Amino acid sequence: MPTARRAKITALGAYVPPRVLTNQDLEKMVDTTNEWILERTGIRERHLVDKGVAASDLAVGAVKNLLESHPFDLQEVDLIVVGTVTPDMMYPSTACLVQHKLGIHRTWGYDVSAGCSGFLYALNSGMQFIESGRYKKVLVIGSDVNSSMTDFTDRAVCIIFGDGAGAVLLEPTEEGEEGIIDIEAQVEGVGGQYLNMPAGGSLNPASHETVDKKMHYIHQDGQQVFKYAVKKMAEMTDRLLQKNGLTGHDVDCFIAHQANLRIIMATADRLKMPLEKVIVNIDRYGNTTAGTIPLAMQTAVSEGKLKKGDRVLLAAVGAGFTSGATLLRWAF
Repeated sequence: MPTARRAKITALGAYVPPRVLTNQDLEKMVDTTNEWILERTGIRERHLVDKGVAASDLAVGAVKNLLESHPFDLQEVDLIVVGTVTPDMMYPSTACLVQHKLGIHRTWGYDVSAGCSGFLYALNSGMQFIESGRYKKVLVIGSDVNSSMTDFTDRAVCIIFGDGAGAVLLEPTEEGEEGIIDIEAQVEGVGGQYLNMPAGGSLNPASHETVDKKMHYIHQDGQQVFKYAVKKMAEMTDRLLQKNGLTGHDVDCFIAHQANLRIIMATADRLKMPLEKVIVNIDRYGNTTAGTIPLAMQTAVSEGKLKKGDRVLLAAVGAGFTSGATLLRWAF
């Protein structure tokens, strides 16, 4: 009897803008130090866009890098799903802009807003379309320009975020391949008060008052977000592994959302995961929101820590609160 149709990742690309903001640069901008930032976050530097560069531009850069390693006809793409909380504009969607910039003529797409869980939610969404049998090629993208909503006088926030994007191609598995094995996802809206951008939507439309009150920037209660993320990321990954009869020792590569080094290490410790299997690149990129997991995938591949046949565990916690974990076999 044939196995159920599943989705697998067959190609990967990532992109960060060339401009770098180091901790030493931040020392000149706000009351902070390189040592303070490193101790609390694990970040040394982050990449920022130049004026006029938007989330769709980073997304297109990631797709073009994907094509360099895995050439194929973009006209075959059935669907584009973009995880982002920094769309170029409220509408049209970033997916529409990416479609236009890439010149894909017969496709459709939409955006997913799930904060730092955006790439995982977009991946899980794209997976369903492959599994349905309706589509054969789905582009899943995570892209965020966090500098567009960062107050660089707020030292609690400006040290954390960077800009970046990543993209994967989803295709159906062949007979006997596992692909994306299982997922866990959850939202708990009570967390919205701890991490948000208060203005710019229908509740608080843009006005002189919202601008003067800096309501169009990221507002974060760092302590509350940290406590929730440590607890929830461990809970979601543990639940997913137990559901599939596995432990941390059965995982070849653990790729977590790169928000804070302490959160990543605490989750790895909870899962009894050997550190050599844990991917960390937050020191180079900071928190790129929906871009972190595909960027970390690229780091894992480049460092030889992610190979064909590896069992991979992905995990993220984001604004909302949103959370998720995905278990898959690396296909290339």
